[in-house]
This record gives sequence, C-alpha cells and structure tokens, in this order.
Amino acid sequence: MLRFFNRNRQPIGLDIGSSALKAAELRPTRKGGYELQSLGFEELSPECIVDGVIISKIPVSDAIQRIFTEQGIKNERIATSLSGHSVIIKKISLPVQGEADLAESIRWEAEQYIPFDIADVNMDYQVLGENIGTGNLDILLVAVKKDKLTDYTSVLNMAAKHPAIVDVDAFALQNAYEVNYEPQNGSTVALLDIGASTMTIVIVSGTDFLFTRDVGVGGHQYTEFLQKEFNLTYNQALALKHGEKMDNIAPQDASHVIASVTEILCMEIQKTYDFFKSTTTVDRIDRMIVSGGAAHTPGLIDALQKKFDLPTEKFNSFRKISFDPKRFPPSLIEDRAPDLAIAIGLALRSAEE
Repeated sequence: MLRFFNRNRQPIGLDIGSSALKAAELRPTRKGGYELQSLGFEELSPECIVDGVIISKIPVSDAIQRIFTEQGIKNERIATSLSGHSVIIKKISLPVQGEADLAESIRWEAEQYIPFDIADVNMDYQVLGENIGTGNLDILLVAVKKDKLTDYTSVLNMAAKHPAIVDVDAFALQNAYEVNYEPQNGSTVALLDIGASTMTIVIVSGTDFLFTRDVGVGGHQYTEFLQKEFNLTYNQALALKHGEKMDNIAPQDASHVIASVTEILCMEIQKTYDFFKSTTTVDRIDRMIVSGGAAHTPGLIDALQKKFDLPTEKFNSFRKISFDPKRFPPSLIEDRAPDLAIAIGLALRSAEE
C-alpha cells in the first residue's frame, strides 16, 4: 500500500493536472520555515488527461522529464496526488480498541462506505484521536481505485521517477493552507481548488479537516462555452477567457458566457455547503480561499464573494514560503501562486527513505 500519511523527508511535489504539470521543491530553513528551491510548469494538450484519466502517457511522461531537466532537479522522489470519483475520503467513528482489531473494524466499515469492490482499492487511514463527545475514535479513511493509482504511478515510472508518496488533492491543499495561513482555532474556511476539469472543495476548522468534495467542473467549462458561443479554436477561447481580445471579440463581449459558467460553479459550491451544514454541527463558513488555474478567471473572485457574502481571496502559495527573487522573479511568483497550491502542499510532505 502506498502511504498517504507518512512524514519523514521532503520529496518533489508534482501536481499532474488536466491542463498542466506543476512541480515544486522546498528546503526546510533553520528558522523552521521553508524556502523554494525549484519550480517547474509544463502545459499539456487537452487530450492528454481527460476527466482525470491519463489518455496519452508518453506526452505526460515527456513533460515530467522536461521539467526536471530544464530546472536541474536531481531529486527523483515524487509526491503526487489524485482526485475525482476514484478517490473516497470519509471520516468515520469507531469504539476504542486494539490496533489489530481496529484495522479489521476499519476494513469492515470501509465496505459500507466505499462504492467499489474492496479488492479494487488501495486503502489507508489515520486515527485523528478520541472524540470527547462520544468517547469513540475519529478516523480518516482514504481509498483510491487501484487502476487510477496505477495510471499515475506508471507515468512517473516511465519518466524514471520514483513515486514515494501518492496523496490526495484535498490533503495537499490543506497542507499548503496550514503552512501559509497559520489557521486559528474556531475559524471555518472553505478552500476551493478549481482546476481544469475538477473543483476540489475542502472545509477546515483551524487545522481540523472537516469535509471534502470533488466536483467534475472547472476551467475547461469556461473554454468550452466560449468555443461554442463564438466558434473559436481551443487556444483562441483560452486567450479570450484570460481577458485577451480575440478577432472582433472584446473580453466584455464574453462576460455573459463567463458569468454563466461561474453560476454553475456557484450552484455546486452551494450544494456542497448545504450538504456539509446538514451533516455537521458547524453552521457557518467564515472565509473562502480560491486556488487552481481557474482562480485567474476575470471576475470569479468578486462573483464568489458577492454570491456567498463571504470574504474571498486568491490562494497565495508563497505567503509564508521564502524564495530568492534573483532566481524566481516576484512577478512570476505572484502570478503562479494560486496555481501551485497543491504542488506546494505535496512538496511539504515527507517520505520514508
């Protein structure tokens, strides 16, 4: 079983997204913080990874190798992550018991919650501690379909890299949040990572993980809607989405299309919040922080803030992580900061020797 929770030594964080690869390498500092050592970004053509499934492994493997070669990264031990419907994360509660009995109880409990044959998944868990109210153990259960795990680890092996850790996007996002934002107890925050094809929503209170949901919508929807509305190529629609004028189409002419996709995102976020509040004792969310490539979509942050009446901002992956401005231009860091939340969260992980 690949370990989702071990914490010993820094690997390279590699976020394998549908539209791009993002890599980050961090070094612990003497003051207890982290400093950026390497940073890499490689775009992928839209047909390489579709709905989280790697369709064309060779181009993805080649892109991984290019990042490592161009950035001079020598460490070949990788932490990567998965998301989507092949990943199940569930918080469960069990009576206090011995380690062997607990493992058996967790396996039995997992069969009740995992919508796949238990033989078809890799499973891991972490004991969060004893629940003061019930006296039971709170346990975080994670299961990933073996075929999805194999897809991602095999493409790393093709690139001659070692998959030391396979995490899930939700935990990587929380890692990056905790280091950069130093959360306070009692503050409930929604972290929204809006990638090309998947939006990962993570709700935390202080440093406590409360809830997560992956939704199959993202930045690609903006591009696709613009293509259909204005009969554009993929690259033309991408440029228009990012605020560039395209032929006779000004960015403001596309605002109604952008707004229609943003409304779809808002509906899914609202559904998530409603379900979360109906299943927990937490009745409010205090703040939203948005990461992922779609965080750059013109008007998105303002639209979310207006819709949910909550303070909303872009995720800053380098809020508490230092970097050498001679090697990493501040303008580049500022521009890439929302995109790199998961890669940074992965780079904060550690792996066994």
